[in-house]
Amino acid sequence: MQQRRAGWEARDLYLFFLLPYSLHLTIAETVWRHLKGGWLRPEDYRSTDELAYATNRCLAAFGKELRIRFSPFNEN
Repeated sequence: MQQRRAGWEARDLYLFFLLPYSLHLTIAETVWRHLKGGWLRPEDYRSTDELAYATNRCLAAFGKELRIRFSPFNEN
């Protein structure tokens, strides 16, 4: 990796080293936060079957009807 770094930087590609676990930078955590915080409705929690169905419904719609803007300034 160190041998290739200079070549990458010559092409304006830079490595940024992150903490082993950065919650705000983990895409899966961001998707899960949106799922729990807005996409699932209160009635989706009535049973495990309804929750599983609603979760699958939301994940199937992700990227189509349900979108997340991954930006450090706006995650809506």
